Amino acid sequence: MVGTPPQLERGTGVPAHVQIERWLLESISSGELAPGDRLPGERELARRLGVSRMTLRQALATLERDGVLIRTPGRTGGAFVAEPRIECDLTGLTGFTEQMRRAHLRAEARILVAATVPAPAAVATALRVAPGSPVHEVARVRSARSARGRSPVALERSYFPDLPGLLDEDLTGSLYALLAGRYDLAPRTAVERLDPVIARPAEAAELGTTPGAPLMLIERTAYAEGGMPVEFARDLFRPDRVRISVRSGVTEPAGS
Repeated sequence: MVGTPPQLERGTGVPAHVQIERWLLESISSGELAPGDRLPGERELARRLGVSRMTLRQALATLERDGVLIRTPGRTGGAFVAEPRIECDLTGLTGFTEQMRRAHLRAEARILVAATVPAPAAVATALRVAPGSPVHEVARVRSARSARGRSPVALERSYFPDLPGLLDEDLTGSLYALLAGRYDLAPRTAVERLDPVIARPAEAAELGTTPGAPLMLIERTAYAEGGMPVEFARDLFRPDRVRISVRSGVTEPAGS
């Protein structure tokens, strides 16, 4: 439960809603508010802060936009402290399992599809095979497990060349480690494209969100050493649970 609200300062040039945002952020970072905690109702909290409900809603809307709070409608709804988002760095070709390890979380996978299928046109182009050729399709729901439980964060759908015995392996762990260890096809480079999309009902059900909720689509073609394509993937991430980052640098032109 949120503690005693601060006495908001007037005439400092810092708007009241910004002071409220800072107070709530400090309460979360200090552990006074934990993920899943529910804030008092708007009417009660506004009264305790000595502000209008409009000012309070402005602060809550900003924190919701930044993924700090989750607000749900209805009599049982309200404003709740969100789980902290997981940093996923696309700079290096690091799989989900390693990304979760870096965040001190345990990666888990639930297999939805593991089958040999005719290659759709986009898959065939990416993997450089003829359309309709056999490829392996693996779809998994990826979750992050912490002391507070398990949370689905991504829906992965990957296609691989027709590698012998691939589908007989354990597909709940790192597929990149499997490509490297059994087939000597460790992914070395990748081309990735990001697009915001809307969750369809089946996707929402698997990811524990609502139809129409925003998702981030990452479409990826990964290549082994020598340029052989070894994976074409379309991964859907929950942006309220994952923050995508990319590191960049400047290369000085020759002669500068």
